[in-house]
Amino acid sequence: MEKLRVGVIGCGSIAQHRHLPEYKSNKNVELVAVFDINEERAQAIAEKYGVTAYTSFEELLNSGSVDAVSVCTPNYLHASISIAALNAGIHVLCEKPMATSKKEAEEMIAAANESGKKLMIAHNQRFVPSHQKARQLIQSGEAGKIYSFRTAFGHGGPEGWSVDGRESWFFQKEKAFVGAMGDLGVHKTDLLRYVLGEEIVEVGSFVETNAKDFADVDDNAVCVLKTESGTIGTLAASWAYVSKEDNSTIIYGEKAILRLEDDPTNSLVVQYANGEVVNYQLGKIQSNEAGGQSGSQVIDLFVDAVINNHEVPITGEEGMKSLEVILAALESNETKQIVRVRER
Repeated sequence: MEKLRVGVIGCGSIAQHRHLPEYKSNKNVELVAVFDINEERAQAIAEKYGVTAYTSFEELLNSGSVDAVSVCTPNYLHASISIAALNAGIHVLCEKPMATSKKEAEEMIAAANESGKKLMIAHNQRFVPSHQKARQLIQSGEAGKIYSFRTAFGHGGPEGWSVDGRESWFFQKEKAFVGAMGDLGVHKTDLLRYVLGEEIVEVGSFVETNAKDFADVDDNAVCVLKTESGTIGTLAASWAYVSKEDNSTIIYGEKAILRLEDDPTNSLVVQYANGEVVNYQLGKIQSNEAGGQSGSQVIDLFVDAVINNHEVPITGEEGMKSLEVILAALESNETKQIVRVRER
């Protein structure tokens, strides 16, 4: 079987820790090209992986040398580069958040539909074993009716692991569009939609910049969310957790409480109403702390979908639904009102 020829657009930390090594270790992939606006960085990565470095992403897309690309650029470029790639007949794996507006997301989805090429959004939280198990327990009725939840994603901030430190695009509003809420919060909105198996319909939020005085994007956000069935809960996204990363979710049901990634040894703890406790050790969640070297499955699942021509596990539509919750949270903070997600 011919290998899938892949290019990586943007050579920052996410590309270096996840996309490049995971493509390299996939036996069905031939890494052929990289692009970065920083020519020295592109050249260094190209030499490391034995691929061609491009100084223009358009040149890479028009080279005829790639079948698929990962878009690992700053957020404000996700849509334009993804659309250009799809229009050039190239499959796209795009980092999250997929875009900076609903309109951009819709244009990406339209480009994928028109070109007949795959568009996948890299929401990796769905593939964490504890999250998948929790979804099964909820769907099977094991936890009973779900009443409430709380989820958090926080660490010390991108300056600790971004290739550019404090100078990183993550802190620049015109490039990032949104801070911790887009970097971490969008992961958790996607996770909640996946685990609970329903859409979030209303959002209220406080979004602040109070920890990073050099940033012009949010670094602390707390949201109250309501699902279509009336389950309510909170989501916190923060770049101000100075010690250990927090990536936990707790779901409160009629028959059980599910604690996901909340215990250092048991990735899922189920506390039943009758006093019984079941601990699951399902493997650690991938984190920035560990350098993110363990596979997230995102790359392998994308490659498999392209090679075997089946639907990607996280479509553009799914990415857009998770983005819409973030957009509603930003609007709620601006207007100081509860925002309905689908009516915006």
